[in-house]
Parts: sequence; structure tokens; C-alpha cells
Amino acid sequence: MTRLLAVDTSAGRGSVALLDGGSVRSVYSDQPRSHTRRLEPMINELLEQAGLQLGELDALAFGAGPGSFTGLRVTAGLVQGLAFGLRLPVVAVSSLRAMAHAVHSYLDAPTDVAVARDARMGELYWGLYRVTPDAVVAPLSPEALLSPKDLTMPEGTDDYLGVGDGWLLRDSIPETVLSRMGAIMTDVAPEAAAIARLGEVLLEQGEGVDAEAVQPVYLRDDVAWQGSA
Repeated sequence: MTRLLAVDTSAGRGSVALLDGGSVRSVYSDQPRSHTRRLEPMINELLEQAGLQLGELDALAFGAGPGSFTGLRVTAGLVQGLAFGLRLPVVAVSSLRAMAHAVHSYLDAPTDVAVARDARMGELYWGLYRVTPDAVVAPLSPEALLSPKDLTMPEGTDDYLGVGDGWLLRDSIPETVLSRMGAIMTDVAPEAAAIARLGEVLLEQGEGVDAEAVQPVYLRDDVAWQGSA
């Protein structure tokens, strides 16, 4: 029975989730500028609800990005500090992959999902995944940072599910890409609950790392981050 705490502040909405024996409970914060002071009370709230202490956790997971520079830095710093203190493994979970995971409950068959997230500065974070109804999320291509006009689709599936607020920029996206979308869900964002579920799977696959190896993923080459190690 895995007990895993997951944190995500890669988007405007911050969230914390606790996976305990297969069930997940979550709390949220819609105050982006207060994530630094809100996360610890949110973690304590979840642990209190579950009747657990930090020392009873088996692992940590976090939304590693891509996403908000400040949000990723806050989460990575918090999780790294906890991991050092508790000597726990950490699983870095792609925020885009978590968005793909979030739609599995809507599916009745394996579906190719195209995640497009607004990266500001006229660009999109982009990722393609095969998602099954039982929440297996397999990457189909490397994640990328692209201009909407540069999006392309691989040969094959002509009925993708588009996910993420990046699809609101559809006027800038080539028709050859839009025509491959069978449906689009623009209101999906990264959440800690999905990161907890994916984190458990990745942990079982041996993808947990020590605290000193914790770092976010920005995709922009001109951004660097140094952990607290």
C-alpha cells in the first residue's frame, strides 16, 4: 500500500493530493501569488484528514512542468526540502502527461490525446499521448515548446482528443492539425490528483530519484534553476 504526497503549482491553480492505499484526496488553492504560504497548510490539512504523519509517507511526487517558472520553482523547492528531511524518493511527473491522464475517465477506448498548453509569449507546450480508460498514459512523442503555426501531427490517427487551454489559440493553429481533432477540451489543467496516480506508477517502474536530483522542466533554454541541495 503506497502512501504518496503530490504537489502541483505549474498552473494558476495550486493543488496537493494524498494517495493512500489506492484512494486519493485533494485540496486546492486558486491564489497563485500565495502558493508559498498556502502549500504547507494544505499538506497538513490532508494529512490530518487521513490521520497520517509526514513520516508515514513512502514517496513524494510533483508536477515538474513545463509551466509557470515561479510555480515550478516553489513546488520543486518544497518537495526537495521535504525529501531531504524525510529521506523519501521523489517522482517528477510531467504536467502535460498529468493533463492527458485527467481525461481517462471520459474514454471508452484507447485514445490519442494532443495536449496544448498556453506557454505565453506566443508559444505552446505540446505533447502527444495514448491514453486508455484504465489510466495508462503512454507518450507518443517528446514534449516540446512550439509556435502554434509550427504544430504538426504524425501519420496515423485522425481522431485525436485535444486537451488544454492552448487550443484557445486555434486561429493560429494550422487547419491540418485542427482537422485531426475529433473533440477539444480546453478547461483541463494539471492537478495533483493525476500527478499522484502517475507518480505511483512511475515509482513502481523505478523512476523515483533522491532529493538532490529534483529539478523542474521548463523547455525554454534560457531558464535555469538551482535546487536547494
